[in-house]
Amino acid sequence: METNANRAVGGLRWILLGALAPISWGSVYFVTLHWLPAEEPLTSAALRALPAGLLLLAVRRRLPRGAWWWRSVVLGVLNCSAFFVLVYVAAKLLPTSIAAMLMSLSPIAMMLIAWGLVAERPTVRRLLGAAMGLLGVVLLMAASVGAIDAWGVAASVSGMAMYALGSVLAKRWSGQVDSIASSSWQLTAGGLLLVPFALVLEGVPSALPLPAVLGYAYIAIIPTALAFVCWFGALRHLTAGQVGLLGLLNPVTGVLLGVLLGGELLTPWQWLGIAVVLAGITIGQTTARRRRAPGLGTRAPAARAPVPERDEGRP
Repeated sequence: METNANRAVGGLRWILLGALAPISWGSVYFVTLHWLPAEEPLTSAALRALPAGLLLLAVRRRLPRGAWWWRSVVLGVLNCSAFFVLVYVAAKLLPTSIAAMLMSLSPIAMMLIAWGLVAERPTVRRLLGAAMGLLGVVLLMAASVGAIDAWGVAASVSGMAMYALGSVLAKRWSGQVDSIASSSWQLTAGGLLLVPFALVLEGVPSALPLPAVLGYAYIAIIPTALAFVCWFGALRHLTAGQVGLLGLLNPVTGVLLGVLLGGELLTPWQWLGIAVVLAGITIGQTTARRRRAPGLGTRAPAARAPVPERDEGRP
């Protein structure tokens, strides 16, 4: 029988694995800025998604069956092709601070969508953690706020909403296939959908310098292939609210890499913002203790007790 201690250890393991995804995503900003071509969003998105999907497909060696053909296309659009392009457009039209603030709304979006699609009702702890995370991101990024472009805001909000929906749909369908298989299918589908648009609108990519080749290789392997497996694996075992809150590590990582590799300096308010974000994530991962029902020497069966968060930490 699985004990509470074993469930807690298993939950912590998936929290740590899930955290690897947004931490690696935070490094994409730095690599894109310093190593990759600036004006080829469709080509860049295709070179990120398709190699990652084919790599995972070679590892898992399993093709979709039945409904997973169209599900892979749906997830590929929501989580890969459209999302990557919208994030790129938002990054071009908005200051990093505004884009990060809008993306920090994703935990709340995931909680609300999961409430409707997978019956995971958001808890007070999750909502408090999301509010603290949003406040922390505002403190972290407010010093660099610039002009706001309406199309950039639309792209950022659309990308955030699409990825939140795609993540919850992947969770809803996760009981049928493992995270490596589903990640390989949606990345491959998303990449293949991007290729014709990239060729028509941007042409055949020119020869890339070595730093760009290394940059694309890094982004395809670590922040895409590995990150997708960790993210969707965590969604199989944790609530959408828990995993969504881990996404707030993305802007924190991006800022800290700017400090470590770019020589940037942070203000006291920005350090406070990082602390508030981390506190919000931590609060959002905790679970309310179960209360024992009063009785005269007997205990009610635990499986029948109405516990709001009974699905946390379980497959």
